[in-house]
Amino acid sequence: MRALGLDVGSKTIGVAISDELGIAAHPVDTLARKGTVADVAAVSALVTDREVEHVVVGWPLELDGKVGPRARRVEVLIDALRAALPEAVEIHRWDERFSTVAVERVLLEADLSRKRRKEVIDRQAAAYILQGWLDGRRPPE
Repeated sequence: MRALGLDVGSKTIGVAISDELGIAAHPVDTLARKGTVADVAAVSALVTDREVEHVVVGWPLELDGKVGPRARRVEVLIDALRAALPEAVEIHRWDERFSTVAVERVLLEADLSRKRRKEVIDRQAAAYILQGWLDGRRPPE
């Protein structure tokens, strides 16, 4: 089972992918946003190239859990992906409220420069989102 994780921002989309066993998420790339049609084409290409079965999209709910403007913008991309991707590819939302903050903390602890953090934060956040989803699917031991 291969899954793709997306951290959708206003300017970029962080991308991560799971290993084939669906155990670990790995940061892959950061895509520049170019409009919904181009963004969907870029994600669709990744889904095809990497033989992805699940797409996990970070769902930016408000702190109180309500759907706000950011989540509604992400929903536009989710709807477009649903229309473009094969039916066999499942799309999942994953609560991402604290993903960027958690990743930023880890990168600070790793003593990465501000420039380097900016370069990797989106794809690392995508990996954090995807890892949360992967861990949530595992049966309890």
